[in-house]
Amino acid sequence: MDIFQIWIISKGYTLHAETQVDKMVPLQKRDQFDNLEKHTQWGIEFVEKYTKFVKERSEIETNYAKQIRNLSKKYQPKKSSREDEENKYSSCRAFLMTLNELNDYAGQHEVIAENLTSQIIAELTRYLQEVKTERKSHFHDGRKAQQHVESSWKQLESCKRRFERDCKEADRAQQYFEKMDADINVTKADVEKARQQAQMRQQMATDSKGDYSSYLQKFNQEQNEHYFTIIPNIFQKLQEMEEKRIERIGVSMKTFADVDRQVLPIVGKCLDGMTKAAESIEPKTDSNQVVESYKSGFEPPGDVEFEDYGQAMKRTVSETSLSNSREGKEKPAGKSKGKLWPFIKNKNKGSGPEDFSHLPPEQRRKKLQGKLDELNKDIQKETDQRDALTKMKDVYVKNPQMGDPTSVDPRLSEIGQNIEKLQFEVQKFEGWLAEVEERMPSKSDSHRRSGLYETQNNTAVSNNCAQDRESPDGSYTEEQNSETQVKAIPAANPNPAPNPNLTSTPPEFDDEFDDEETLPTIGTCKALYPFEGHNEGTISVTEGELLYVIEEDKGDGWTRVRRNQDEEGYVPTSYVEVFLETNAKGAMTYI
Repeated sequence: MDIFQIWIISKGYTLHAETQVDKMVPLQKRDQFDNLEKHTQWGIEFVEKYTKFVKERSEIETNYAKQIRNLSKKYQPKKSSREDEENKYSSCRAFLMTLNELNDYAGQHEVIAENLTSQIIAELTRYLQEVKTERKSHFHDGRKAQQHVESSWKQLESCKRRFERDCKEADRAQQYFEKMDADINVTKADVEKARQQAQMRQQMATDSKGDYSSYLQKFNQEQNEHYFTIIPNIFQKLQEMEEKRIERIGVSMKTFADVDRQVLPIVGKCLDGMTKAAESIEPKTDSNQVVESYKSGFEPPGDVEFEDYGQAMKRTVSETSLSNSREGKEKPAGKSKGKLWPFIKNKNKGSGPEDFSHLPPEQRRKKLQGKLDELNKDIQKETDQRDALTKMKDVYVKNPQMGDPTSVDPRLSEIGQNIEKLQFEVQKFEGWLAEVEERMPSKSDSHRRSGLYETQNNTAVSNNCAQDRESPDGSYTEEQNSETQVKAIPAANPNPAPNPNLTSTPPEFDDEFDDEETLPTIGTCKALYPFEGHNEGTISVTEGELLYVIEEDKGDGWTRVRRNQDEEGYVPTSYVEVFLETNAKGAMTYI
């Protein structure tokens, strides 16, 4: 027997062991519904308390993840300084990696919060509604059974009282008949009347006894069914409900631990990434970077010669001496200042002159070289735009329905003027760079010229906006070499006029452009430059935007792309970086 059945028997739920006094005790005091109701209500409140605990833990995880993300974002280096300064040192790169790993670490705490909400809070909330409904139903059945037994008990009491009353009335009628029969002064008619009255009362008592007996049997049967069948079944259901509640709490507690355990591998990877970032720090390399950044290029001063003032002889001073002789005083102030540069604090703050003459030779050379690289990159960008617009104009000439060819001329003229200005700037900075390298004492003139030529050529090629012209298997196409040779001309010749004949005549657009059938996607592309796309058949893009490629460049300098199901058109191939799928039929790159 289970605990609820033992409870029932121990409380005297059997009639055969009860006394008459026990039978008079109200039934609701003998049942344990009140205690069970209080206990089950406490169980529901306990589930609600645990649900609230998990909800608060989820909120803590969410707030913690948010604070960690904000902390990581706060200490992220600015875009302007990331490439130039901070990425130069291994310690800064390691710190950036640590911040990125910390951001991923915060994401795992968000996962914990989401899993706690979906796997515990939502499940327990739904379960609470179910258990409340089930509990209400069980206690309703129990109260109903109690009311039925109490009603039967009242009817039984009524039958018993009527039987008792009839028996007393029959006894009094019998005594009255015997008294009348013994009295000689009473007439025979009165005696007969008393006898009939006694018989009637006796019959009523007999009928009441029969009713009481039958109803007592019925009540005992119902009471037996109530205490041995109905109530035990209800208590059994309540016990099962309680066991399910306790089991559900146990499962939720296990899930509470499993949610944390599931993210431990990824958290471990984040911590391993932080450790790896710390181990990647190279103090020697960082110190060499500092030396390279602030290397001046000056030769150390020579020894100071002894000046004998005791002899009448001409005093000489080393040309490289740091002392200020009479001859040095006659020299121009600029040269004298240059000799003392290593020991004079630079007071010239800000950007300084355009030719960076306020910097030491080595740093000035680096600044001039960097400026040349930027100018060559701008020239390459303008050249690519001019080539693309030239191809567009040729397409408009051959296909007037695509657009007006004269609409491109103002932009071509503007780009040509920009290229001329940039080429003039390149020539100016190349002159300053040659002047600096001629004064550098550690390199010969021939080596400087060779290095300058190689730097210019490498810059013109490396800064091409679409130099990653690789086919999907990683090999370079022949079109790249020819196009590179053409686009390297502006860097080698600073003052050429814009020549639209350098590019090949583009073919016409496909006739299927207006076809309603949706073309399949063969790859993706990333916009390297913004493109307005005002003309018919083109589509405007912004720098850094990702698009789908639906038709590759067929040699005319245009690539057909799609933004969504409704927006598609052509963009200059030189304006985008294309990533074609390896399984795309006929996939080739022309960028």
